[in-house]
Amino acid sequence: MNRGAYFMSLGLVEYQAAWDLQRSLAAAVAQGAIPDTVLFLEHPPTITLGRRTEQGEVHVPEGADVAVVETDRGGRSTYHGPGQLVCYPILDLKRHGKDVKKFCRDLEEAIVRALATFGLEGTRIEGLTGVWLDRPPRKIASIGVHLSRWVSTHGYALNVDLDPTPFTDWITACGLDDAAFTSMAQELGRAITVDEVRAAARDAFADVFGLTLEELPGDEPGLWPQPLHAQLAAS
Repeated sequence: MNRGAYFMSLGLVEYQAAWDLQRSLAAAVAQGAIPDTVLFLEHPPTITLGRRTEQGEVHVPEGADVAVVETDRGGRSTYHGPGQLVCYPILDLKRHGKDVKKFCRDLEEAIVRALATFGLEGTRIEGLTGVWLDRPPRKIASIGVHLSRWVSTHGYALNVDLDPTPFTDWITACGLDDAAFTSMAQELGRAITVDEVRAAARDAFADVFGLTLEELPGDEPGLWPQPLHAQLAAS
């Protein structure tokens, strides 16, 4: 039987504001005050540095309009920007197997199923986290997570329709020197919006994790009054 969970679609949100929201939700999920909650959103241009980011990995050209944020997630550096669907699942993994590797594999599976809806065949590469298109290998989605008391924050980022140049010109993304990066639009040969992909990504996530998602309206988050929620609702 599927377990009930919340789903929020927040549009374009500054990275720090979304991170603050994740942490407030994670505290509530850990206390059992709310069920698992899944956020879907986009970020303005942002480079995030995971705990394994190495010196020299970031080489942003002078004058580039991009924020750089150090985070507590696993992994190394990655890029976020408009046209990328970001999924932040705030899940209590005590209800999902208490297995971090399985959690990451399930996130990959949710991405693979969402891509299949559009006729794209996502795959995994042994020893690497994320989802790729093969022959030649091209990375289309990145994963980085953090767990505290078995409650997850951060998640995945799927390139829908954005210029992948920052992944190679601004950073050594994921610490991979020779990796190629792509997007759904590039692979499909047509424009595609995050709005077109969100429903497929939501349904795939729900199927993989055995959840029945109840959407909370963006203008009425429905959790508890706090300024951050009002700020996000107005964005």
